[in-house]
Amino acid sequence: MTDLLRQLRAEMTSLLDCFSAPAVLLCADYSVLAANQAYRRVFGDGKPLQGRRCYEIMEDAGYACRQGGNHCPLDACQSSGTGQHVVHSNSSGNAQIDLYPIRNDSAKVVYFLELLTLVPQSTVLPAPAMVGNSPAWRDVARLIRRAAPSDAAVLLLGESGTGKELAAAAVHQASHCRNGPFVAVDCSGLSETLFESELFGHEKGAFTGAHSRKTGLVEAADGGTLFLDEVGDIPLSLQVKLLRLLETGHFRRVGGVEPIRSQFRLVSATHRPLEKMVAEERFRQDLYYRLNTFPIMLPALRERLEDVPLLAEVILQRLPVARGLHLHADTLERLRRYNYPGNIRELRNILERAALLADDVWILPEHLPANLQHLPVQESGSAPSLTGRQPSIPGVGEIIPLADLEEQYLRWARGNYGGDRRSLAQRLGVSERTLYRKLDALRSNTEHAIES
Repeated sequence: MTDLLRQLRAEMTSLLDCFSAPAVLLCADYSVLAANQAYRRVFGDGKPLQGRRCYEIMEDAGYACRQGGNHCPLDACQSSGTGQHVVHSNSSGNAQIDLYPIRNDSAKVVYFLELLTLVPQSTVLPAPAMVGNSPAWRDVARLIRRAAPSDAAVLLLGESGTGKELAAAAVHQASHCRNGPFVAVDCSGLSETLFESELFGHEKGAFTGAHSRKTGLVEAADGGTLFLDEVGDIPLSLQVKLLRLLETGHFRRVGGVEPIRSQFRLVSATHRPLEKMVAEERFRQDLYYRLNTFPIMLPALRERLEDVPLLAEVILQRLPVARGLHLHADTLERLRRYNYPGNIRELRNILERAALLADDVWILPEHLPANLQHLPVQESGSAPSLTGRQPSIPGVGEIIPLADLEEQYLRWARGNYGGDRRSLAQRLGVSERTLYRKLDALRSNTEHAIES
């Protein structure tokens, strides 16, 4: 090693130590030239880091790069010559990576500065109330994990009732704004004047009835997340004011002259086709591109029917009128076969109505709406079930992890067996203590999802 290279590494290490987050200086061949103390503390393994490949160091620490399906920012930086911002999603958590090219006197890129922000997996999962294990739902959860740690504006798309507000709350909970407020703005059904007052607030005397100053929702969201629900319903005349707010971070109350600054994470949602509305000049194109930085399409419930059993159980646990009630296997089978034009909101309404009609501990098919009662039940050639009927067992029709299958089967067995736990344990071929332990773990998992 030359004296000049040693001196360069010492100087670069000293400079990188100015960063509190892990920071590393890389060469074009992915090798580490210098790293700060935070980087060595997080990724160090007691061996020298200089000269080793960055992706090997990351993988040893549990943060896979290209091998985990993530895009390498150094590759993109070398091809474009511009700084890169990516989020790598891993089982250990998310790694937000900002990479900048370092140029010499000839403007040639010679090194790359990489800054990392790590978010543990426990803080980047979607809200526990958003349950599901279907492929369509796992895609949504993956996108939420990727987008949440960044500052990118998230646009949630999908039909009404698919859980867009819950998804927005999940983005907020996993973001750096999670300790700030989560302010939801319903953009539909408000007149232009009222909408502007709700969003920006107003000064005393700004209009008839404005007897005092009012703080708007944009100001209330400072330091947190502003969620614009049904953003496609914002009047065209107000879209330019919203665009100005997003571009400058400043606004004025109705009747006010002083600019007010508000810093917030933006999440918006709509069930309307914004691209079509832009083409028809019913929605501003420049505002659309400001909102649509990171779009996430939420699937309709008919596209994730395998999630209905878990969703139904969580919903029943949250309904006061449904405490102690269980879904009969035939009822669950009919719920799994319905298309749900109203999505999860409709499922909740169906279960609440059925709970009010149930007289025993069972929600039976006759407690469902008439159109669900007449849905055909799949015939099964399997042995008789615990209840003497032949219901389908959730999860059997697809390949899923064994732990998930056991959990689903236990939920089904607990809900469909009329005897006590001792006899149920005998039928399942386990000890009574083992059954108690498994059911307690099952109940704890459900309660944790509801409380969160």
